[in-house]
Amino acid sequence: MIDYSGMNSDKTISNKDAIDNMFNVGAHFGYQRTRRHPSVKPYIFGSKNRGDIIDLEKTALLLLEAKLFVKNLAASGKQILFVGTKPEARAVITKEASRVGMPYVTERWIGGTLTNFTELKKRMDRYQDLMKKKEEGALNVYTKKERGIIDRELAELDKNFGGLMPMKNIPGAVFVVDSRNESIAVMEALKMNVPVISLSNSDCDLKNVRYPVVGNDSAMSSISLFVGEIANAYQEGISANNSQIKE
Repeated sequence: MIDYSGMNSDKTISNKDAIDNMFNVGAHFGYQRTRRHPSVKPYIFGSKNRGDIIDLEKTALLLLEAKLFVKNLAASGKQILFVGTKPEARAVITKEASRVGMPYVTERWIGGTLTNFTELKKRMDRYQDLMKKKEEGALNVYTKKERGIIDRELAELDKNFGGLMPMKNIPGAVFVVDSRNESIAVMEALKMNVPVISLSNSDCDLKNVRYPVVGNDSAMSSISLFVGEIANAYQEGISANNSQIKE
């Protein structure tokens, strides 16, 4: 039984280990009740000191559903795009997406990343071409001033598109940390009929998120847990697909 810090409840907590892990990283902390979006109400356990307390029993079920979808996505050979541009999410998004070889966005979302992917791909190809030329020494024919201009272009391209390089086509799904903060990415995914998975706190509108996982999307410890769980599910799907191929 999880102790919700003095809140009265006779609820029995299932999936205890997972819920304990979430509780330990503060995944149950929502925002103040005044910031609560109506769509999150079913996932609120109660309130304390005017702040929402998220029902981790329900969050555990949402996470399991999201992980099953991600595992099946990976097993089918489709990619997932990780998105987390808020400072608390950038490092873990980069780490976990890179671990499973998936594309990611940690700087600002470039408009048209999904809805105008053809044009985006041209910029990615430009970045790849310049990087190849630099590694091969082909840029040495330019003057120092010209190389400086190219280096600045490379730095800008790397900032905007470096994490997207593994993405060859429109991904099979988009995973975002904080669907409110990443509303443009969510809307582009919706337009392209790409399912959205999201770690969303109590201030988020869940109606455009196919697989919401309601939890603390501000604390680094909470973000790390959920992003790691999604990445692990994707890796499991890849492993399952590889096992089937070998058979």
